[in-house]
Amino acid sequence: MALNIADLFEHAADAFGERVAIACGDRTTTFAELEARANRLAHHLAGQGFGKGDHIGLYSRNSIEAIETILATYKLRAVLVNVNYRYVENELRYLFDNADLVALVHERRFSPRVDAVLADVPMLRHRLVVEDGTGTETTSTPYEEALANQPAARDFGERSPDDIYILFTGGTTGHPKGVMWRHEDVWRVLGGGIDFYTGQPLPDEWAQSERGKESPGLTRLACAPLIHGAAQWAALPALFAGDTVVLLPRFDPHEVWRAIERHQVKVVTIVGDAMARPLIEAFHEGSYDASSLVAFSSHAALFSAGVKEQYLEALPNVVITDAIGASESGFTGIGIVLKGAPQATGGPRVNSGPNTIVIDDDDRPVERGQIGRIARGGHVPLGYYKDPDKSATIFVEVGGDRYVVPGDWARLEEDGTITLLGRGNMCVNTGGEKVFPEEVEEALKSHPDVFDALVVGVPDERLGERVAALVQPRPERTIDFAALDAHVRQRIAGYKTPRSLWIVDEVGRLPSAKADYRWAKEHTREHEPTWRAAATEAGGAHASVGV
Repeated sequence: MALNIADLFEHAADAFGERVAIACGDRTTTFAELEARANRLAHHLAGQGFGKGDHIGLYSRNSIEAIETILATYKLRAVLVNVNYRYVENELRYLFDNADLVALVHERRFSPRVDAVLADVPMLRHRLVVEDGTGTETTSTPYEEALANQPAARDFGERSPDDIYILFTGGTTGHPKGVMWRHEDVWRVLGGGIDFYTGQPLPDEWAQSERGKESPGLTRLACAPLIHGAAQWAALPALFAGDTVVLLPRFDPHEVWRAIERHQVKVVTIVGDAMARPLIEAFHEGSYDASSLVAFSSHAALFSAGVKEQYLEALPNVVITDAIGASESGFTGIGIVLKGAPQATGGPRVNSGPNTIVIDDDDRPVERGQIGRIARGGHVPLGYYKDPDKSATIFVEVGGDRYVVPGDWARLEEDGTITLLGRGNMCVNTGGEKVFPEEVEEALKSHPDVFDALVVGVPDERLGERVAALVQPRPERTIDFAALDAHVRQRIAGYKTPRSLWIVDEVGRLPSAKADYRWAKEHTREHEPTWRAAATEAGGAHASVGV
């Protein structure tokens, strides 16, 4: 069995040729059309000398061409490298060099940055530009010109489950790093190759497409950009099963609801509160038909209990799912929320997936009720690209088996479920107490005047670190700091409450909607706090600020 991303898509293309595969903006393409164009692009790249193991970058917002590039790359047994489209030139230089890019597909709007770094990345010897209506000058080869006159035949030879998939991640606090997986392993943990609830592997590479023949296929909308793993692994397994994937060039909450209405979307995948909050508010502002929806699924970021409740109230027949995981581990747990069911506060509380455990500092499974690090066994990544030292730090042996430990902390509950607490490297150590930012962020965002918030640690002479928050108020709202402090203290212990607050016009987030903690740290260093707890506590003042 190939158990390869390209093969899995090709089985679907053979089974569902006339079905719509991708809808993006005003355009659609069928499985047969997508297959033919991906083959043409693959032939062009092969004609330029690219093949097995070569690294090809994708620097683009969501588009049909982006999906074509992903598939064409894997058809050649080459390796796709996702490029964050918000990177500036210095970051691009680092990524292009570190990832050993030899080819790049980019939107025309990004041409000035690409041209500016070319002299510093001599390995990058071929570039294709996708039209986006901007008219920006570039020296790259037009994408459509590259596909013209290329054969649509599928004649690329056999592939292997050992072919490499890389996802670059971790640019929130430092340089991005590429997580390497075998195709079979990443398919098993993210692409539907193992039934998450039973732990049973699919029997062969045709199982998903065979199952898809039994129904007309679901329509799924992925809100995140394809440069993020959450969107890639919302789109790919949907394609493997013959489902239609709806994409948007950029996240616009009203356009999401219009797309749901237009395409009769059944399942929407989002990235936590950063997408969920503006979406539910846009729903109430407009008049949208959401009767087709059956599920909202959040990945990769905090989806707070209060926001879930808003969805269940507005869409009572919709199932809410909350998945936790990491680029280094895949899904490690999924929680399902139905209207009327009790909700946990704090981080997401989920049923753990196959081979998921919680371990202590001595790499032993914790007892129920205890806190530790999430570890996942079974199909695990190979490590970080070109970083064997860091790779060694994320693997442990437990009971003779190899586990990956991506750095997430969690509590193993008495009923066997897992409550995610947060990333260990973002944990605030204040006076010897550990404070996980996501728990504090949820408490802050439950206040009616707060739209968004990020929590970080800042230096403190007495405590080592103190908890700090960057808060984005709702439009035309005034933050009463004393009232906000009292509100948070009703939900979490006093030592976890922010001691410094910065009011910001907008909380910094990555294109994926994940928190940009690097931005947050820089903001706290470069700006004086809007409010300090010590001043209020000493003077008893009722401090407030209008925005």
